[in-house]
Amino acid sequence: MDKNTFYQSLNQQAQGLISGETNVIANMANISALLFMSLEHINWAGFYLVDSDSELVLGPFQGKPACIRIPMGKGVCGTAAALDETQLIADVHQFDGHIACDAASNSEIVIPVHKSGKVVAVLDIDSPQLSRFDLEDQQGLEALIRLFEQQL
Repeated sequence: MDKNTFYQSLNQQAQGLISGETNVIANMANISALLFMSLEHINWAGFYLVDSDSELVLGPFQGKPACIRIPMGKGVCGTAAALDETQLIADVHQFDGHIACDAASNSEIVIPVHKSGKVVAVLDIDSPQLSRFDLEDQQGLEALIRLFEQQL
């Protein structure tokens, strides 16, 4: 199955899981589980929530235990939140200021989540493979986040 078809199917599954559910934590938990179960070659999938203007705090996730707090603007997650831009990182070891919560992670994608036009969280997905994520992954995952944002 090509990636476009894969993400269309994945996003339909996500829509089915979160449709009509208003609890943000429950929806984040199900999206994390769906991503962890469906995406190949990943070792972590989950959310960090904006806790203040200065940091993110760990939210629902699947994978090994993770860093609990990340300063805004630091690491891939903090950078995505501070800049309000998806971060598609082929080699996290080349990312200045990378925070290594799991030494096995080699590539990462982080997508901001918005409510009322403001970043309220980020979706973070890590992989032990270098260059695991590409533009098609980014577009498919950004579409999933747009579906999720409609429930916020």
